[in-house]
Amino acid sequence: MLLSQTFVLRQRRVLAIALPVILANITEPLLSAADTYVVGQHPSPVQIGAVAIGSQIIGFLFWGFGFLRMGTTGVAAQAAGAGDPHQLAAAFLRPLAVALALALPLILLQAPIEWIAFEFYAPTGETDTLSRLYYDIRIWSAPAALANYVCLGWLLGIGRTKWVLVLQIVVNGINIGLDLLLVLVFDWGVAGVAWSTVIASYVALAVGILVVRRETGGRLSDWRKLQLFDTARLRRLLKINADIFIRTLALMVCFNYFVIRGTELGDVALAANAVLYTIFGLLAYGLDGFAWAAEALVGRSVGARDRLLYRESVIDTTVWALILALLASLAIILVGPSMIDAMTVDADVRAAAREYLVWAALIPIFGVWPFMLDGIFIGATRTSEMRNGMLISMVAYLAAVWILVPVWSNHGLWASIMILFATRAATLGYWLPRIERAMIARQE
Repeated sequence: MLLSQTFVLRQRRVLAIALPVILANITEPLLSAADTYVVGQHPSPVQIGAVAIGSQIIGFLFWGFGFLRMGTTGVAAQAAGAGDPHQLAAAFLRPLAVALALALPLILLQAPIEWIAFEFYAPTGETDTLSRLYYDIRIWSAPAALANYVCLGWLLGIGRTKWVLVLQIVVNGINIGLDLLLVLVFDWGVAGVAWSTVIASYVALAVGILVVRRETGGRLSDWRKLQLFDTARLRRLLKINADIFIRTLALMVCFNYFVIRGTELGDVALAANAVLYTIFGLLAYGLDGFAWAAEALVGRSVGARDRLLYRESVIDTTVWALILALLASLAIILVGPSMIDAMTVDADVRAAAREYLVWAALIPIFGVWPFMLDGIFIGATRTSEMRNGMLISMVAYLAAVWILVPVWSNHGLWASIMILFATRAATLGYWLPRIERAMIARQE
């Protein structure tokens, strides 16, 4: 009886963190749909294309700083596990300072960044003009966007994912409301969509800082005890962020190369790949939820030097993620054809997407392992292994593309993605015992 109660409590602990994250992630496509809807009321299709290009450029630019979220989570979780309230507060303020410092050059260098980005995307005519207008406005959200990564990472690290859900509802709710007001009522068009996001980002940051201040008991202003400029801790934070940045950059290279090689296979294959990856994305929010739960729980166990909690955290979050991955694969097989038909009317694209549907169904099975291992290593702040494993995996992936695509065409391109996932899982799995060995060494 006691064993079953303990088991139930463990599962509740995981779900209490993961479920709000899953719900928060679901709000993202609602915002994209709202953006498309409001500009879609304009008789010209140009505004839809302009928002799509502008948001993709800004999204790509900001996503590169996602290490601020991941790096903050591990450090905050370990401070919470160690029971050190002052270092927990410092675990927010240090990366917040880094985020604001990184946002400044984005603002100052917005013109050359814009030139490079638009040379790459090369929109024409009115689409070019409006997408540049969107970029020129959205870039001013950089300080809030990067700082919000820190808020999100810190709240996740201490396991307060209900607040993560609240913040996502706040930012996306305000954004959607302003979309409707500024575009449909005031007729601001593309500029209205951009300003909606900028305003919502700063409101979310203000709410996030108030939440963090409440969770720290007002310790954010206790400068002397926080040791914000402790050289060793700053150096460690910068190293963690640098490692994750390199890992993220390598991952971005792989996924962008997937698109580039897809364009060489023709418009039909490219469109089919986009449809299939979108289907996977709609069904994969849960994997993020359990990976983020692993970050928080593993970080807490490492900070507390609790090997039992560490093992329970790894096992429980991974089992839940595996169950969800199997369900996602089954769902793709069963409803994939209907989703393909709903997303495109082109007969050739439909036929091609059906031909490659099996690969989309395999993504959750292959992808769940690197997803979860990333979460475990982030929580343990073992970022050197993440960096090295991703670089090895990138080389394996590029080699697979070079070998398989000429002989197996688009099937070879998808097989290479599976090799990328498998290599990431193999490298991190090989290094996984290092985490527990380090915990043992710290206890001795």
